[in-house]
Parts: sequence; structure tokens; C-alpha cells
Amino acid sequence: MIFSALLLLAATADDPSIDCDNPRYQVEMNYCAGKEYEIADVALNVQWKTTVAKMRERDKTIDRSYDTQPTHYDALLAAQRAWLTYRDQHCLNEGFAARGGSMAPMLHSGCMARLTKARTAELQALVEEY
Repeated sequence: MIFSALLLLAATADDPSIDCDNPRYQVEMNYCAGKEYEIADVALNVQWKTTVAKMRERDKTIDRSYDTQPTHYDALLAAQRAWLTYRDQHCLNEGFAARGGSMAPMLHSGCMARLTKARTAELQALVEEY
């Protein structure tokens, strides 16, 4: 992880105008994959807040005199924590395809972006349900 961060810093320090539509060098590809993940993570966090608000709204309608199941929010939070563990470990594993190589950060970040975008869509779908 520290190596990835150093590569990212080196890329931005040496060439602040990296064209992520056409990266030429591995360090640029790593940088662009990292940026894609950062954007996906921001979108996830925005959607998370919306989804949490919707789940808490739904929780207000639960009749606790007979319903002892977890709340919408509690189930969402548990699922998100499990998903974060899954995503991080799965993407670590994907990065191992180039373990120790300069391409590993790109593989890792690409996986993180892909799974984060998919989770964002899942959280959006929860809001759109009933």
C-alpha cells in the first residue's frame, strides 16, 4: 500500500497532466486506476448517506410490539461492514496476479473501483424498493 501511494505521488509530481483516457506508462495507469477508485468511493459515500436516511425512515414504521427482527438500518450496517471486508480482501487477491510487480496497484485499484461502483448501484436499488 505504501508503495502504491508513493507511485501515486510520483506520478502527480512528475506529470500533473496525466491523460487518463490514454495513459502511456504503468505509473500513469496506476494513477488513473487510483483516481477511478477515488471517484467511485466518493459516489458510494454519497449514496450511503441517502440509503441510510431511507432505511432509518423505514425503521420508523416498524411495530416493535411484535417485530423483533433487526431494523433496516441495522441490517444495512452489518451488510456494509461485511461487504467492505469482502471488497478489500477480494481486491487484494486480484492484485496478487501481479504480486510485487508495477502493475499490482492498477489491478487492485481497478478491482476496488469496479466493486465499489457495483455496491453503489446496490445501495441505490435499496432506496428505490417499495
